Amino acid sequence: MIDKKEFLLQSIIKAYIEHCEPIGSSQLKSMYDIAYSPATIRGYFKKLGDEGYLAQAHASSGRTPTTEALKQYWYSKLNFKLSFVDLRTIEYLAQNIGITVFIKELKNDKLVNIINIQDKYMILEFDNFPITIKFSSALYRFLQDMIGLEINHIIKISKDVGAYELYEQISQFVKKRDLSIYNTKEFLRLALSYDFDETIINSFLNGEVIDRCEEGLYFEELLPIGYTAICHECNIKGYNSKMLIVGELSKDYEYFYNQISMS
Repeated sequence: MIDKKEFLLQSIIKAYIEHCEPIGSSQLKSMYDIAYSPATIRGYFKKLGDEGYLAQAHASSGRTPTTEALKQYWYSKLNFKLSFVDLRTIEYLAQNIGITVFIKELKNDKLVNIINIQDKYMILEFDNFPITIKFSSALYRFLQDMIGLEINHIIKISKDVGAYELYEQISQFVKKRDLSIYNTKEFLRLALSYDFDETIINSFLNGEVIDRCEEGLYFEELLPIGYTAICHECNIKGYNSKMLIVGELSKDYEYFYNQISMS
């Protein structure tokens, strides 16, 4: 059962996310009809401040949750699996909330055939698309053993065995296809504010970051302090997809997920 201190911490974080301003004890009590007195709430606020979860600009101001408090809050709230999500709602809310959403379809196409065109180039026929690459007899023999494998497995195997030309060509093709970005402007605002270099910007915009992210929450290992990235696999329009949400820790991600989720 949640204790009084944890309850008040979650309450002030929720209030801060909704209003984006410091929250006082009397204000918090009236917002959520909390039974405790303002003096009791202030006492717990002091304890939470001493523990590094609340900050206060000056003695008479309200409190704001710290970065650490917001991280722990979202860890507790966003640890779940997504099933079907609504793309139109994602597009609308990305603009409305002020976050950037990267979505990439995970089409696990299999290699079904290899066509040798006069020893000059090869056409790799996958379930739903072809890829054309330069011919080499060694590569042609290597790929014969790959027939029936999914493209992601072929990428991994080609990298592991040192077939780097094949790895680069297929990887670049996969990175360019089926990536959609909603509210790119918000991400570019972040990039300019923190002086991201061109390599980092491109790694987001060309899909490299979403490719290497697994499901979960990311903080300073990927973004500046005060920001988060949340990665989920889900189903969008009948396709298995990977979604990466990037934005400030203070954005209302709980509302976002509640709105986009389809039963």
